[in-house]
Amino acid sequence: MSIEYDIHLPLPHPKQDQFIHGSAKRIICRSGRRSGKTVGVSILAVERFLAGKRILYATPTADQIGRFWTTITRSLYEPIKAGVFYKNETEHIIELPGTEQRIRAKTAFNADTLRGDYADELILDEWQLMSEDAWETVGAPMMLDSNGNATFIYTPPSLHSRSMSKANDPQHAAKMYKKFKALMDAGNPRYFATTFTSHENPYISKDALSEITSDMTALAYRMEILAEDIDEAPGALWTRATIDKFRVGQVPEIDVADDDGKITKQQDLARIVIGVDPSGSARGDACGIIAVGLAHNQIYVLRDTSIQASPHTWATSVINSYYKYMADAIIAEGNYGGEMVKEVIWGIDPKVNVRMVHATHGKAIRAEPVAAIYENGRAHHVGSFPLLEGEMCMWIPGDASPNRMDAMVWAATDLLKLGEGVEAVENPFYA
Repeated sequence: MSIEYDIHLPLPHPKQDQFIHGSAKRIICRSGRRSGKTVGVSILAVERFLAGKRILYATPTADQIGRFWTTITRSLYEPIKAGVFYKNETEHIIELPGTEQRIRAKTAFNADTLRGDYADELILDEWQLMSEDAWETVGAPMMLDSNGNATFIYTPPSLHSRSMSKANDPQHAAKMYKKFKALMDAGNPRYFATTFTSHENPYISKDALSEITSDMTALAYRMEILAEDIDEAPGALWTRATIDKFRVGQVPEIDVADDDGKITKQQDLARIVIGVDPSGSARGDACGIIAVGLAHNQIYVLRDTSIQASPHTWATSVINSYYKYMADAIIAEGNYGGEMVKEVIWGIDPKVNVRMVHATHGKAIRAEPVAAIYENGRAHHVGSFPLLEGEMCMWIPGDASPNRMDAMVWAATDLLKLGEGVEAVENPFYA
């Protein structure tokens, strides 16, 4: 279609131009904050739309749609005003009536919101915060009929943003980047991977960028500004190598004979506790809920059922884990809202054994003995726990500690009797 109206697109900077006008079918952009990644895919969307394509743009939340939607509506203002294109602000749709030519912006914090749609161009923005299902289960099949293109853009996630992610593996975007780059470097023309930092955007204030970065930690600067994928913080108490080295597929088992002499195998766990660490702030963090067992003076992390939910919902999850693992006790931090924790859990089931623990020393002092147990080979993860392990390997003493890690530390401290600096408060209702 020939358009007689002016299209007011921003001028892309060189890094944006690489993926906007490239020929790859699968593109991933790892970018710093304010580097222009969303404006870049906005330009891509408008150009492909004007070429007659059907574009679906998705980002985790409605607030994040704003920059994309503002850019494309400003660019297409004249033909929209003239009635050439139809715009629906509620559904975030711009289309040429009577055709398949369309741009649509949707939220995809839940991958199922993308179902039932299709596109020639799929753009997943803030990919690191989405569930892997947004591509693997919904997006990829969408591309089959048209052999369409997919563009993924993300900023390496900080520890806090990981806690808000829907991803099962907070490193899924970084792993996709490595895969695409390896294929590109091997000469596969279908794949393109690029990185650009906040400093490479010529349209933002250098003074403002300098002022912002002066207030950031070195780790945050590397991730948020230089767009480096980091899965292990320098100075963290745990390393992925240590966790992987002592990871196991199952807990130790022993032979047990029944009354008829039949031998069966049972887990050889002396004790099991459920560590609980409710969010101590309004950040919206998940409530940490970690099941940990003890066998032969070694600990086994059994399950992570942490959940971001109302107190009644997370307390129900805690109680379910307690009974599922026939735990000896629920070990819950009471420093922040301790009375509420007791009331909520015991209000649902006063028969469970809950012990509130109050820290008398700092988090680093509590965590260091547990980290030493890992280094000594006496701590084992039974399977993989990406969110918990991400928190452990990204936390630096002095930072606000995340809830999954704290719940694990409380449980391990109780099991191994590493109780210095911890005051236990018994459950007066437990018989």
